[in-house]
Amino acid sequence: MLADELAAYRGKDGLLVLGLARGGVPVAWEVAMALRAPLDVFLVRKLGVPQWSELAMGALASGGGVVMNDNVLTSLDISDEQISAVVDREAAELVRREHAYRGDRPLADPAGKTVIVVDDGIATGASMLAAVRALRSRGPRSIVVAVPVGAASVCEQLAREADEVVCATMPSDFEAVGQVFVDFHQISDDEVRELLATPT
Repeated sequence: MLADELAAYRGKDGLLVLGLARGGVPVAWEVAMALRAPLDVFLVRKLGVPQWSELAMGALASGGGVVMNDNVLTSLDISDEQISAVVDREAAELVRREHAYRGDRPLADPAGKTVIVVDDGIATGASMLAAVRALRSRGPRSIVVAVPVGAASVCEQLAREADEVVCATMPSDFEAVGQVFVDFHQISDDEVRELLATPT
């Protein structure tokens, strides 16, 4: 469904599809296959609130891009020391995954390309925002955010930073990304590696 909405990009020169690890990679593989485009993985780590890691206070992207949610930081009175500890921990995990997914191969160069950044969905938007900002600094021709599902308000916010946002479904009763998937299992490192090694 998402690939159909991106059909205008099929076969275009200078196209690169990046899947946000881990959940975005299977969706990105389908998009890359449909568009006949190269695929790579882009890493973003959620920065979870101390003692409540599911709540994002920000996100950290490949290349060091950081986005923080000032509302969460202020309302929960999170200290600079707490933020630094979480950033350090997630930065180490980001480096581990970079190596696990692509070894010593660098990220496909987005400079001068139309980059389609794919995730399995958008809830708070922190991870996608961190990815867009980190990629913008690398000089792409344009950045397209593409997801199967998202909260309408967050997709609208991302449209201020990306050149285009394609959100296939924006349910009025949006609760979680998983609500539109038949299979929403936790993607493993092995599945990511296998998809990246499978030609699109």
